[in-house]
Amino acid sequence: MGTPENTQRQQLLPKQAEPPTGSSTSSPLIRTLGLHVLRLLNWVVPLVLFLGVDFCFKKVFQAASFEFPSALFVMFCIFAVLMVLDYVNPFAALAFLNFFDPGVMFINRWLPLFYVPYLVVLPISVREIPASSAIKICCIIVGGWLATLSVSGFTAIAVRKAVKTEMIDPEPMEKPPSFSSIELWSWIAVFLVSFIMALLFPTALGTGARTCFLFYLASTVVGYIVGSGLPSKVKMIFHPVIFSLIFPNLVAYAFGLLSKQGYDAALGFYLTESSSDPGAGDILLEFLGPVILSFAFSMFKQRTLMKRHAAEIFTSVIVSTLFSLYSTAIVGRLVALDPSLTVSILPRCITVALALNIVSLFEGANLALTAAVVVATGLIGANFVQSALNILRLHDPIARGIAAASSSHGLATAALSAEEPEALPFSAIAYALTGIFGSLFCTIPAARQSLLAIAGSGWNS
Repeated sequence: MGTPENTQRQQLLPKQAEPPTGSSTSSPLIRTLGLHVLRLLNWVVPLVLFLGVDFCFKKVFQAASFEFPSALFVMFCIFAVLMVLDYVNPFAALAFLNFFDPGVMFINRWLPLFYVPYLVVLPISVREIPASSAIKICCIIVGGWLATLSVSGFTAIAVRKAVKTEMIDPEPMEKPPSFSSIELWSWIAVFLVSFIMALLFPTALGTGARTCFLFYLASTVVGYIVGSGLPSKVKMIFHPVIFSLIFPNLVAYAFGLLSKQGYDAALGFYLTESSSDPGAGDILLEFLGPVILSFAFSMFKQRTLMKRHAAEIFTSVIVSTLFSLYSTAIVGRLVALDPSLTVSILPRCITVALALNIVSLFEGANLALTAAVVVATGLIGANFVQSALNILRLHDPIARGIAAASSSHGLATAALSAEEPEALPFSAIAYALTGIFGSLFCTIPAARQSLLAIAGSGWNS
């Protein structure tokens, strides 16, 4: 038996069309193609709407010189609309949710690809960082992750003991479908054809970024699909994200060698940061806005859980986020790390989509370093979060879920999904709220100035 909400959602799903009388003569191929087109439009339309709304609001906020992240504003608007609709007409709220669900599922399925671009160009972005600074950053990442995990987990336990709220069964969370062999071989074919064409006709599309666009995109996708298909034990060490950044670099080396342009020049076509001549990486980064918008839907689905356990969730998220930001600034100052590098790694525990928004509020921040540190923190969490929580004797599902997401965001959340389904909803909520609160806090000028003052004097936002 399903809940009334689930029953309503099932009623909203499109029913399989009954073939009309005498339709046996119609071509099965046409019917099959029609179904495929409908399924394609099912996620393409919501995704285009996400991208269009994000683009429009981004332009409006830039024109008005608003520092607040435009995607975060739109996310709050979507959440508010869902809540109002749910109060006025729950059926309309569910219809709205069902319409955008395929687009949200597409985003969740390909999520790691959208923050890979800065990691792909990392080899040419961090060459000026001294080895001593790199060692300090690594120590801050590891030590900071464990400290934030502990603070978040024990805060949740303390609040749990104070409020004594009984757990309820959360709304089940749908997982994105796995990748098929057809998808893999299709992208391999795209890569091979576009790579050969780029070598044979290097100026056919006018610029290097356009010429290299398809094979760079395909190599990123192929790397991620290959990595996702590896056994679970292998993925504990080599996360699919690693393959999606290695493959484009290998391709850049091969293309630079064969075209005699060199590795640096070839890799430069991947991420141009030019709106008039975007590379594959630039297009992937455009999806970071829709990633933030999708948080509204995940929070709405778990609204009952958020309301019931608001004290544990919000207190832990706020405490852990503030601890993460300020402890990073303090330790960076204590180990004499360059202030620009310290600021670049401040949002180490916040998902990439919002971490990049946060550091963009500070002048001179290294976005590639930010993305690398955030992903490194996530990889540490994905591999060691369960063992660390056991050592810390944090056995409560709510505390485990919140601590995992607050310390190592989405990658740790994904790691929990298979082994601890009871902790996953709390991790998913904390994953979104940590980034949201961190972004809101850093839009306050006084908050940024306090972080800058701790990180080192003589540096302005």
